[in-house]
Amino acid sequence: MANSVARNYAGRVALVVRHFFTAASLTIAAVAPAYSAAEPKAVVATYANIALATYEDALDGAKGLLASVNFLLAAPSETTLSKARAAWLAARVPYMQSEAFRFGNKVVDEWEGKVNAWPLDEGLIDYVAPSYGTASDGNPFFTANVIANRSIVAGTSRIDARRIDRKLLREKLHEAGKIEANVATGYHAIEFLLWGQDLNGTNPGAGNRPHTDFAIRSSQCTGGNCDRRRQYLKVVTELLVSDLEWMVRQWQATGGARSALARAPGGPLAAMFRGIGSLSYGEMAGERMKLGLLLHDPEEEHDCFSDNTHNSHYYDIIGIENVYLGRYKRTNGQLVSGPSLSDLVREKDAEVDQRVRRALLETNGRFSAIKSRAETKEAYDQMLGEGNSEGNGLIENAIAALIAQTKEFERAIAVLGLKAVAFEGSESLDDPAQALSKKK
Repeated sequence: MANSVARNYAGRVALVVRHFFTAASLTIAAVAPAYSAAEPKAVVATYANIALATYEDALDGAKGLLASVNFLLAAPSETTLSKARAAWLAARVPYMQSEAFRFGNKVVDEWEGKVNAWPLDEGLIDYVAPSYGTASDGNPFFTANVIANRSIVAGTSRIDARRIDRKLLREKLHEAGKIEANVATGYHAIEFLLWGQDLNGTNPGAGNRPHTDFAIRSSQCTGGNCDRRRQYLKVVTELLVSDLEWMVRQWQATGGARSALARAPGGPLAAMFRGIGSLSYGEMAGERMKLGLLLHDPEEEHDCFSDNTHNSHYYDIIGIENVYLGRYKRTNGQLVSGPSLSDLVREKDAEVDQRVRRALLETNGRFSAIKSRAETKEAYDQMLGEGNSEGNGLIENAIAALIAQTKEFERAIAVLGLKAVAFEGSESLDDPAQALSKKK
């Protein structure tokens, strides 16, 4: 019952959002209307305005998530847990589009690890299945389980965890021991608490944490330590709201991110291309997709507890389109748009602009195919499975489209004469054998 409620709620959200983006994406390859010559300063202003609107929507989504979490904690049930999960899924839609502002903006890069760090060793936070293991050579906090333990000892480190508050999560646990897999805050920590581990491998099914893990009465508590689990979920969700409030301020008229854009290496236009090119190539095609495909490992999928990876990837693609085309459809239906990178490229070479637009449309189509399959046949982690030639093929095709569109970005960069635009790389693409050896 709980899972069906979540699916129905999330399905309605996805249907509305998908209707817009499918329609919007059809305009990518359309003949552009008459226009005035775009000024670079105006293009940068559009970019910053879109960033502000995207983070404002992400903040609204996080506030909605917090409200749903508070309902869950006030009255734990299958229904309130399902609604909290649905709110998390809805909150991901605008946030994933904001990832197009990574890599080109130092302010975003230095902040992003607080809200979307991935993957995480979930044994740091809560109980895990025996199959998870009991120790890791690289992480002494692998099974610290702060929800169950009021004192954590790892090597020579001791953490007083009696009180679960922002200071504990952010200053003591997050990246404890300077280990990136120790993720204590952000969307994925919340995701793990709402869904629990996905123990299905490449078989059907997502995480299935019972609502009784948040029970108010100890006699009804499953998983143990429900009072601490409730407190952790409340604090980590409040932190997400606070982090997004901070980022919204950075993109306002006098905000730090907006002012820093003018000082970006190579200039703001270079920063814009650096962001979408790095997200397209090194981050998505490489780290988030190719490595998982090489390993056939569902642990390498992005939203691994909720089986939401298909949406996570898809809205990253939409975010890239938003930046190049200079338009963003807000969750309230308002369109934020203005002079764009596309306008600048078209003024220099209309054919190059059309090549970029066609590449974006092709990429959108291939990720739409993954999204459609995930919603009708099998989840992304199943597509990764060894021997699943059709699912593997869809992922490989999407990776190829990302690489192709990155090459078109490079062509556009050359047309504009921009300098210092190097994209993030990935061993999974550039040296697969080395990437695999590090995972063995």
